[in-house]
Amino acid sequence: MAGSRLEKFGTVFTRVRDLMRTGVIKPLEKPIWYDVYEAFPPKREPLYVKPHTRPCTKKQDAVPQIFYREDEVRAKFYVLYGTGPRPLDLSRTHFVSTCQRFVDKYMELKSQGELEESALFEETAKALLTEGLTLRRRGALPVSAESRDPVLELKLTDMLVEQQSLGSVSEETTESTRPM
Repeated sequence: MAGSRLEKFGTVFTRVRDLMRTGVIKPLEKPIWYDVYEAFPPKREPLYVKPHTRPCTKKQDAVPQIFYREDEVRAKFYVLYGTGPRPLDLSRTHFVSTCQRFVDKYMELKSQGELEESALFEETAKALLTEGLTLRRRGALPVSAESRDPVLELKLTDMLVEQQSLGSVSEETTESTRPM
């Protein structure tokens, strides 16, 4: 009984009393509270009672599913576009995935409130395309030149002409500055 430190086999008072009777604790070393407890014992003996539960009657905690508004957008994104051609780079601390960029842009356009829910998803994809992020639908072939947006085609053509004209100007300036 003296070896157990739990109150399963008697109270602290009975254990100290028994240790004093056997001589393990001398009367001069008894705890301060011992005399008070002996003079005024509690009305009900403080005993350890093991709770009686049957394992088969335990109720499962019902944890509700937590869904955020962004989760629906992410799910639809992954259904339409998949995970993308490259794996996520988690070694970079400030890495933002394509899906997260899509969700951020979607929430931004949704907060403006100008678009309906049905058109918002497509408009988000177009907005990311203007920012330079190309999204490929799952299982779709790469976009051919004929199926591109004509406005985008004009912009790309103008940019190509501008780059070529800048390249020719820089070639002329380098030829004129060369020593003969």
